[in-house]
Amino acid sequence: MSNITSNLRKLRKAKGLSQERLARLADVANNTIIKIESGKNQNPTLNTLKKIAKAIGVSVDDLIQ
Repeated sequence: MSNITSNLRKLRKAKGLSQERLARLADVANNTIIKIESGKNQNPTLNTLKKIAKAIGVSVDDLIQ
C-alpha cells in the first residue's frame, strides 16, 4: 500500500469526512477518491492532489509522504 493510499484514508477519517463528502469538497469524482484509497490509482495528477489536500486542509506533501 502506498503512502498516499494510507495517508488519504487517515487524514479523511481524522476530519470526519466520508469519501463522497471529500469528493464534493475537492470537486473530484467520488470514484477518484475510492480508487486512490483502494490503491487502484497510485499516481493521481498533481491537480487532483492539490484539490484533495485543499479540501482536507493539508499540504500536498502531507498526502504523499
